[in-house]
Amino acid sequence: MTEASLALQHLEASPPRIATLGALAQNLLRSESVASSRIEGVHLSHKRLARAAYQADRRQQDRRAAEVLGNVEAMKQAIELGTTGNPLDVSDIEDIHRTLLRFTEDAAIAGVVREAQNWIGGNDYNPIGAAYVPPPPERVRPLLADLCAFVNRTDLAPIVQAGVAHAQFETIHPFADRNGRVGRALIYTVLRRRGEIPNYIPPISLILAAEPKEYIGGLIAYRGGDVSSWLGQFADATARAASEAERLANSIEELESSWLDELGQPRRDAAVRQLMSSLPQQPVIDVAVGRQLTGKSHVSVGKALQELERAGILNRLSERKWGRAWECDQLLGLVEGFEKSIRTPAHAVRNGM
Repeated sequence: MTEASLALQHLEASPPRIATLGALAQNLLRSESVASSRIEGVHLSHKRLARAAYQADRRQQDRRAAEVLGNVEAMKQAIELGTTGNPLDVSDIEDIHRTLLRFTEDAAIAGVVREAQNWIGGNDYNPIGAAYVPPPPERVRPLLADLCAFVNRTDLAPIVQAGVAHAQFETIHPFADRNGRVGRALIYTVLRRRGEIPNYIPPISLILAAEPKEYIGGLIAYRGGDVSSWLGQFADATARAASEAERLANSIEELESSWLDELGQPRRDAAVRQLMSSLPQQPVIDVAVGRQLTGKSHVSVGKALQELERAGILNRLSERKWGRAWECDQLLGLVEGFEKSIRTPAHAVRNGM
């Protein structure tokens, strides 16, 4: 636990580079949301997510991407709950679940604490053969109230508190669906509330998703009373997530440095440099978005986007489908490569697989 806490402190103490403070935070948030959804079987590339986010106000129809966008919004809400420092209550957890499902067709169950028995595995008709049967519905709300009281404590090590809160939420399994993503979002409510992650989101789900059998095994061990083994596993995942977040920060810094060289080291107040610095946060961009990000004129932003395209930093999307828009393949590829390296087992890397 101490090692994990020190790893988080080291990440938070890392000096902001060029313009990577906000960029790193946004990329880690997206990576965490993508990974949390992947654990539940929803696979999505960062390019597809970035395009869906760009189209969010344009009635985008990518339902799978919309589901992950809901995960991003739910994560932001959970983090904000931790930022305010206000006591957590059951209605807050219901709101996170409601936000998670806001872009899906499951509005009927959004934010609704279950009033029927459910189970994990087995068949759709009865719990025979189920891998896990959660508490009966009449106990769910009292158990959630107890969980909130636990989250509101300040006399526990934050990593311990976050690990237990997550595992306990998964054990209660209070919703008909999407419990895992809400439970992983609560990790960040606790860590932000306790001051462990004031700026960055260590992608803990990305680490857990790399070894799903071990993750599920840890939760099963917790349910069987082996809290210590689960917390050791959770602490290891947290420490590695902090370390990997620093690696991503270094990669973003190196990429931005190469872009500056390609552009001839433009002035800090130049539209092209300001747009370049915003690409890690906004990898799909058009003139209107560029004006919002920089405050520059339509003409200046248009010229800057063309300059970024000539330098090979931006690629223009099909104007027929997207209008006049660009995306940053280099940045999206970097993040995809970063996540793939974490998902690749160490023995496969050693064997050249």
